[in-house]
Amino acid sequence: MSARAQSNGNGGPDRGAAKLGSTLAGIGTTGRVLTIAAHPDDEDTPIIAWLARARHVETAYLSLTRGDGGQNLIGNELGEPLGAIRTQELLAARRIDGGRQFFTRAYDFGFSKNAEETYLHWPKDSILGDVVRVVRAYRPQVIVAFFSGTPRDGHGHHQVSGLLAREAYDLAGDTVRFPVRDYGLPWTPQKFYRSARQAPDSASLRVNTGEYDALLGRSYYEIAAESRSQHKSQGFGVLQRKGVMWAYLSREASRVGPDDARSERSVFDGIDTTWTPLRAKLPTAVVPTLDSALAALAMVRGVYRADNPSALVTPLAAVLRQLRAVRNTLGSGPALLIGEGIGRPAQVRARPAQQADPALWDALSLTIDRTSDALVEAAGIAVEASAPQGTFPVREAEKENVNDSLPVTISVFNRGRATVRVTGGFISGLGMRANERGSIDVAPDSTGVLQRYAVAFGPNSPWWRQQGRSGKDWFLMPIDARDEVQQEARVSTMAEVALLIAEVSVSVTTPIVYRFADPIKGDQQIPVAAVPGITVNLASAIEYIRAGVPVDRLVNVRVQSSYPHETSVRVRLEVPKGLLADSVQRVRTLPAQGGTMVSFRLRGVLPEGAHQLLVAGFHENVPAMRGVYPISYDHITPMRLYGTSAMAFSAVSVKLPARARVGYIAGVADAGIDALRQLDITVEKLEPSMLGSTDLSRFSSIVVGPRAYEASEELVKQNPRLLEYANRGGTLVVQYGAQDMSRFANVMPYPLQWTRPAARVTMEQAPVNMLQPTHPLLTTPNRLTASDWDGWVQERATYMPSTIDRRYTSLLSMNDPGEPANTGALLVAPVGKGRYVYVTLALFRQLPMGVPGAARILTNLVNGQAPVVMPKM
Repeated sequence: MSARAQSNGNGGPDRGAAKLGSTLAGIGTTGRVLTIAAHPDDEDTPIIAWLARARHVETAYLSLTRGDGGQNLIGNELGEPLGAIRTQELLAARRIDGGRQFFTRAYDFGFSKNAEETYLHWPKDSILGDVVRVVRAYRPQVIVAFFSGTPRDGHGHHQVSGLLAREAYDLAGDTVRFPVRDYGLPWTPQKFYRSARQAPDSASLRVNTGEYDALLGRSYYEIAAESRSQHKSQGFGVLQRKGVMWAYLSREASRVGPDDARSERSVFDGIDTTWTPLRAKLPTAVVPTLDSALAALAMVRGVYRADNPSALVTPLAAVLRQLRAVRNTLGSGPALLIGEGIGRPAQVRARPAQQADPALWDALSLTIDRTSDALVEAAGIAVEASAPQGTFPVREAEKENVNDSLPVTISVFNRGRATVRVTGGFISGLGMRANERGSIDVAPDSTGVLQRYAVAFGPNSPWWRQQGRSGKDWFLMPIDARDEVQQEARVSTMAEVALLIAEVSVSVTTPIVYRFADPIKGDQQIPVAAVPGITVNLASAIEYIRAGVPVDRLVNVRVQSSYPHETSVRVRLEVPKGLLADSVQRVRTLPAQGGTMVSFRLRGVLPEGAHQLLVAGFHENVPAMRGVYPISYDHITPMRLYGTSAMAFSAVSVKLPARARVGYIAGVADAGIDALRQLDITVEKLEPSMLGSTDLSRFSSIVVGPRAYEASEELVKQNPRLLEYANRGGTLVVQYGAQDMSRFANVMPYPLQWTRPAARVTMEQAPVNMLQPTHPLLTTPNRLTASDWDGWVQERATYMPSTIDRRYTSLLSMNDPGEPANTGALLVAPVGKGRYVYVTLALFRQLPMGVPGAARILTNLVNGQAPVVMPKM
């Protein structure tokens, strides 16, 4: 039975007759390519789309990380939540370009300048072992690295991906260094290529990814551009250009001919991807059956008609029956690797003595899956599974379902010309179990409906987060033979329908969704998820508070019920020593699937340091101590992340500027406005569209958030108003922009220039030298000291200018080990009666983490009363 899934969400670029024609064209193709790089958005989508769509090669992308350490242009999520977004962006991209997706366990700890620094975070043998596991599980004939493995890659993660790709090519067949028990059966790829997109003159092979596909109505480059544009959190939208578009590869190693790499016309030159070598591995008795199936497939492709696909049903069913008969003679498939877990090493699952040749098994299995897909498409079958609600409550402490069941309606639509029998409908997923069996016949132009009932035992959450992380650089998830789609399906709510089409059994798997019509967006389908019955969310994971100063603060707790009935919840607060709450608990009655905000008032004084506040919800004396953090963007599948219901107070010794009133223009992933409010500074959010009509003179300072100019054309348009504000005596503080802020004409009062790539200081412990220690921005109202640079996370500064106009004064100097000092982290210049401050310090990472020095620095920067100091010319 095929485990191929029908998507209810964002689909690929083809459907209907185009999808069937493309599937038919790929049946029998045995080539397999694995591409490797470091992050989501590193992949060469034109190469993937051309291989997968044009040549129907099974093509996969292995990303070492999920991109957790990047920046975010579409929201405030950073760290693991950003990694979850970028994982889904990769899956959205693969749905379009036709590739498969794999990951290692490596956590993206942020920008790294070289491989040596990267290996300080990622144990080389461990991550190489993960790459070898994927190579052995996926078994590609060809590996393509998208990076060179040299310093010119510009990022340590990129360089490491290029190095490990080549090592995996060399070592995947080595069972001494990588024993079968821990890494799976050996596999030896035949050829190794690197992308030559940055150096096309060095390429040994070029392919026209702009090749037009009349069946799809687009070129493969256009498909690739749509795939690339799914990386919206990174701002990688690109044009879907028509015409010739070359992609370049350079062959670096090969175990097969031809000797002259430049004579190649395909990555498979010298590799026999026909069925001839595979037939030789079959028992002689079944070779005629395989030959008959392959001949019938050629006939099917020849008689394919877009307006009458039903004519293909009978011959495709016969082919599927023959292919399965051939595979059944092989015994079992190759051994499956059980991944590592906490306290459990990876090991190979025991198999019977007779095991199929891996290449033969893969070719037959892929051909069977594609034939099954074509049969379902030709028969005009579509399957949908829906539930009356988007969430399904479980009571975590008891690990049992709260409802007796969740009704799931499975609809089988027969839009073909022959009756189809439904022989079973099943519910699967994390904590789900099958219920009810039976068969029905679905006539042409009719719908068969199955009612099933799901029972949940635990909440759905991203599979790779379920066991947490080791330290800060490594997920404790298992690595095994499944790709990301298969891993997600394992922990998602899914419906599987068993069908009998032309007397041949097939199956279709589809997500269970809650479906509704949005007045603006139209048809919306949200995957059904098992969730905790009660969740308690605090507004922030970390908040600043002024140390040694009387506190009077409201703490808001969002309490949400997923129960289908009215629920009484007791919300209890545990406060740190030094604070008292007006009440340690509140009791609220929540409506069915309803929520409310519960507020506690805290008073007292906290000493300097970190302090923890805990909150729990009790229903029927069962504690609920999880918060849920939904992530929902139009271009990706919605997700729910979970965390503990706790909040840390970072109590900071900080003096406030006198009579401060700050106007704040938010940037991307920007916690600055919240930090100022938590520090008791009066701050007002300004929208760029407001600047033309707002009296800016009432603000003592105005702050522009990180990458705000990149995110808002209106801000660029209104920027003269901000410079005019500074000219009349105001303090304008601009946080870092993209790698080259000079591309926004006249945004800055005086020119700055950037190298490509822009300079950054990635070692968060890098020494900081205060060049002007008596400057008001470093002394007023808080005198900064060496301790203010302690406890920083991920990096010091990013996208620092390299050439600085002499009218700016550089206040800080810093550098990574072995590099020259950079003075572009904090610049200030007089503008008329006021000042302009440009800040590339990574405050956007420090403020959400409650770093004390970042709070003191930000407080000084918004001090509009500090005197303007003229630079020494």
